[in-house]
Amino acid sequence: MYRFAEMLTPESYEQVATAVYTEMAMAGVTTVGEFHYLHHQRGGVPYTDPNEMGHALIRAARAAGINIALLDAGYFATGFGDAPLDEVQTRFSDGSGERWLERVDALVSAYRADPDVRIGIAPHSVRAVPEAVMISVAEWHDGLLPLHIHVSEQPEENRACLEATTLTPSGVIDRVGLLGPATTLVHATHVTGRDIELIAMSGADVCYCATTERDLGDGLGPSAQLAEAGVSLSVGSDSHAVIDLFEEMRGIELHARLSGGRRGLFAPEALLAAATSNGSSSLGFSGNGLEIGSPADFVVIQPDSPRLSGAIDDDGLAGVVFAATAADVSDVFVGGRRVVGDGEHPDWDRARRALEVSGL
Repeated sequence: MYRFAEMLTPESYEQVATAVYTEMAMAGVTTVGEFHYLHHQRGGVPYTDPNEMGHALIRAARAAGINIALLDAGYFATGFGDAPLDEVQTRFSDGSGERWLERVDALVSAYRADPDVRIGIAPHSVRAVPEAVMISVAEWHDGLLPLHIHVSEQPEENRACLEATTLTPSGVIDRVGLLGPATTLVHATHVTGRDIELIAMSGADVCYCATTERDLGDGLGPSAQLAEAGVSLSVGSDSHAVIDLFEEMRGIELHARLSGGRRGLFAPEALLAAATSNGSSSLGFSGNGLEIGSPADFVVIQPDSPRLSGAIDDDGLAGVVFAATAADVSDVFVGGRRVVGDGEHPDWDRARRALEVSGL
């Protein structure tokens, strides 16, 4: 990953992102929440426009025809105690919290009136962002923008955090004032019972990344316990090993079955909400569903596909949630515009060829 990141320029970054976002559109994704790390040139030197890489991602989303929430990531250390960044990671860092917030301020101003773009802020994690910087973010943020942060992804993160701060990562986020209704905790695989209480009381939600947590062997998160406490769940593709929100949404239930030995913990309606309205809300987009006043973002599923034929006669929603895949998406509409028709995106071949020509 780092070798790849070292190669990217604004031009090639846009090409890669356009291909990925086009694939996402064909899988039925109408809005991407992009956890955006790669800000600067090698050595951390800013581009002439310090947000050039972010602009490239927004252009890519426009080319693919989908909405984007650009979650601008702060990254300052590789571990507690301000462990220094390696050479490639310097491209992630603004060097100080003040410069990071100045750069995000410029993004917010640039896209304030754009209905297809949201700007959010994303302190990477409590190990990568010093507490002093997170306190500055809390004062600057004031709950006005989407805020996403990785939390308790691995047991080692919890152990190191307890050793350095006497608190869990969720406890630190609460202490600095960043745990609130605008906050989304990404992964939360190893949160404790007390953490779940804090998260629920704060109104924060959790983004569950089932295929990533499975692929990396990070563990099975307490999705059932979070839901029982009243925490809203959304889903993310994270590593993009699989771009299939059907697989991600049912992963919430299937992981809960594996960890708890019980079935039927989540109704199909709850799983569908995790992949649709809950995720949209966590990214700062208001108005969800096919109702007057909401954006006409919707997906058409092919009911006679090999996976769904006969599976949705009695209970269509359960059949879709537990049997459909991204391959069953036939049409995708974003803001009333048909972006994908009959399983085809008009720009897919061009996006794919540009990626191949770039050599990435």
